[in-house]
Amino acid sequence: MKLHADLTQRAAVHASTLPWQPSPARGVERRLLHRWGDEVAQATSIVRYAAGSRFDAHVHGGGEEFLVLEGVFQDEHGDYPPAATSATRRALGMRRAPRSAPRCS
Repeated sequence: MKLHADLTQRAAVHASTLPWQPSPARGVERRLLHRWGDEVAQATSIVRYAAGSRFDAHVHGGGEEFLVLEGVFQDEHGDYPPAATSATRRALGMRRAPRSAPRCS
């Protein structure tokens, strides 16, 4: 899939107008803002975790960055509150199992 994949071109996306799409993990949905590739992709998404939802452990070979908009995002490295107090970048090849007990986006 290619969505706003030409990084030489400006792209403006109004996320609230985009539909939530299911991910491979039950209870996890996303709004795709940028994507170049299939399930393993260079991507920018807004991801919403229902309470108690989780992804299986996996690796982001190209690294990963995330900001929490609301709720509490969790993995085996800790709990992450909304972006007003934290932003996180993962190292290349870091393995993790993301989840949210309360819910988050």
